[in-house]
Amino acid sequence: MFRLLCALPLVLPACAGDQTVSAFADPSATYRLTELDGAPFPARATISFPETGVVRGSAPCNDYSASQSAPYPWLEIGNIRATRLACGATEQETRFFQALSDMAFAEVSGDTILLSNDAGREMLFSRSDADQ
Repeated sequence: MFRLLCALPLVLPACAGDQTVSAFADPSATYRLTELDGAPFPARATISFPETGVVRGSAPCNDYSASQSAPYPWLEIGNIRATRLACGATEQETRFFQALSDMAFAEVSGDTILLSNDAGREMLFSRSDADQ
């Protein structure tokens, strides 16, 4: 019995499954950024959570991927990797990536994902029409 109790802390995390945003957002959906800090976002930018620990999407100029391992509702997007294409929306792309890096919390509600932080910044994403 003692051995069983000692092994229990090692087994329970494996039973818990995915506790990240990926477990709450539709893994097959793409969510489009509609607002950044309360204002409409003028360029196309998306996010998806296709599998545990993975974030993918497109910024105004480039596709990107990143890691995310914080348990929901926390969010810690790290190690953002993006393609390196130039376009006329460089300013929006810089704003998008900076905001994405600043986010600390996620709230998934139906077809909407709200990312936010303690400083009051927010990114509102809505499920892309093509995914509905």
